[in-house]
Amino acid sequence: MEQEEVILCGSSAYTKKYYLNEEFESLPDGIKDELKIMCVLYTEDIGGVLTLFFDETGSLQFQTAANEGDLLYDDIGSVLKVKQLQQTKQELLNSLELYFKVFFLGEEFSEEDVEEL
Repeated sequence: MEQEEVILCGSSAYTKKYYLNEEFESLPDGIKDELKIMCVLYTEDIGGVLTLFFDETGSLQFQTAANEGDLLYDDIGSVLKVKQLQQTKQELLNSLELYFKVFFLGEEFSEEDVEEL
């Protein structure tokens, strides 16, 4: 059976709302807070919608979107901001991928695998 994409969280500049998938409510509060801050600041700075999701291999992906005709959305800034987040939040993102692979995909890791993260 093929694993489908699983949304972790998202934020919208249009609705001024943040969403965390209830399947991830068991994450520590500090991590949930960091995700919320990261997503909300992105949509405040860039506009549009930011969604973080796990693909079928368990890799965490960033998806951005904007309403057609949204002249305030910054396409170039979006790409740069996502790259910046992937670099500055690399440890958090790697930890979330490991969490997802173990608890959702049922993968097993050795201590060496975990230490490499």
